[in-house]
Amino acid sequence: MEELNLNETASNFILDAIDTDLAEGVYDKVQTRFPPEPNGYLHIGHAKAICIDFGTAEKYGGKCNLRFDDTNPTKEDTEYVDAIMEDIEWLGFKWDNVFYASDYFDYIYECALKLIDKGLAYVDELSADEIREYRGTLTEPGKESPYRNRPIEETRDLFRRMTEGEFENGSLVLRAKIDMASPNMNMRDPVIYRVMKAHHHRTGDKWCVYPMYDFAHPLSDAREGVTHSLCSLEFENHRPLYNWFLEVLDIPTPPRQIEFARMNLNYTLTSKRKCLKLVNDGLVSGWDDPRMATLCGMRRRGFPAEAVKAFVDKIGVSKANSVIDYALLESCVRDYLNIEADRAMAVLRPLKVIIDNYPEGKEEQIEVEINPNKPELGKRYVTFSREVYIEQDDFMLDPPGKYFRLCPAREVRLKGAYYLKYASHDCDENGNITAVHCTYDPESFGGETPDGRKVKGTLHWVSASHCVLATVRLYDRLFNVSNPSDEEGVESFADNLNPESLTVLEGCALEENMRDAKVGDRFQFMRQGYFCVDSDSTPDNIIINRTVALKDSFKTK
Repeated sequence: MEELNLNETASNFILDAIDTDLAEGVYDKVQTRFPPEPNGYLHIGHAKAICIDFGTAEKYGGKCNLRFDDTNPTKEDTEYVDAIMEDIEWLGFKWDNVFYASDYFDYIYECALKLIDKGLAYVDELSADEIREYRGTLTEPGKESPYRNRPIEETRDLFRRMTEGEFENGSLVLRAKIDMASPNMNMRDPVIYRVMKAHHHRTGDKWCVYPMYDFAHPLSDAREGVTHSLCSLEFENHRPLYNWFLEVLDIPTPPRQIEFARMNLNYTLTSKRKCLKLVNDGLVSGWDDPRMATLCGMRRRGFPAEAVKAFVDKIGVSKANSVIDYALLESCVRDYLNIEADRAMAVLRPLKVIIDNYPEGKEEQIEVEINPNKPELGKRYVTFSREVYIEQDDFMLDPPGKYFRLCPAREVRLKGAYYLKYASHDCDENGNITAVHCTYDPESFGGETPDGRKVKGTLHWVSASHCVLATVRLYDRLFNVSNPSDEEGVESFADNLNPESLTVLEGCALEENMRDAKVGDRFQFMRQGYFCVDSDSTPDNIIINRTVALKDSFKTK
């Protein structure tokens, strides 16, 4: 697999092709574009295309435009335009210009008239089902439409009347006249315009006909001056059509289309239709649910943009489709956050520990590192007091072997503070342990003792009287099957949901420094994993998301 890394020394088949074009004088610059349709939210697969489109332009000192393919007004909205822009900027890229396919509607329409005048386009009255039937199969050639050879003047008049709104949706289409016997189905007289009486979010009610993607795309590329039209592998069979339009319309210095394999990630859904069903049926909270494969969902979960780009770098550029393991993405997130995330202590399932021989009212400021990988950030201070919280799992009355946490027979160390020994415990009326009483060794501060004894268990903790209470959402993969795209319908989705994809914990105790944490701030909670402050969080109601655990613990069904 070839590397994506678009630095000065890395190469791949896309860069090799561009180098050849520049060396042979085909182009004297490099210009690319990222052309999403504004009918949904971007997902992890789009991140690869964004990195390739923008990264290639950056490598050659060229331009990359953002162009919205808004040729289907019934499915598009400015909400998606704004969301797409936000995602691209989050990934760290900046477009040179923002364009829309609708900017070129007049130009594309003139190109359609030019095809008609050349005898290379005709208005067809066959229904959609009839067109499909006439197209033939992969092993049998298609049949020519009975309207294929109607006079140019008649086609021009019908196309004008289509444009003026005389005909109903679906009644007439404009088709390119190419080759009904071509082995490439895309070349069998494709539809290039259809009647669609729909309000457009930018052009209003000006148009009653809209161009098809395969016609609008090459002409938009050419109009902008794109040199290399980089797209995913499913458009490889469309390249002859792309080139045909540019050739017969006499486009000077036409752009070159180059295809690369899409990113397919297991344990996720990226189909807009299926993701919409997840949202509409309440299986997730929305498009930015932190379990979704959308970029806005990953951002909300706390995935750093740098880690997403590192992930794209690792999978590289290839011509072969493959499925990437979700664990690789999580590994890239951990690698980045291990270096960049500040540390903090948080007790997610608190159990009170009362240190009986610690003086009542006494408090100490314990000095701990903000980030061991960044000593320049200095230290932070947490308050130590007579009553602290530890994790419920860090205490057992009758533990199994090799249990090195707090129990009647074992001494433990509180991180940065003292050694503790079990003394007794309190229970409620149902026999549940509500508090543990301990004693501490005043001479064991920082883990050093006069007798040199060591303990194997070090526990994180927070002061019961100084902590910040919060809600913590523990996120994991949404699905328990590797390829949920194979499943159809909400029943299948529900059957294959990971029951532990979201666990909500109330009353979690965070160290007091978390009081000033802002939305989006990321932390490594000692022994817990990597977390970030959720967008729902307020100063009076802190909500924390788990981004990833410290190690991969995901289990399939």
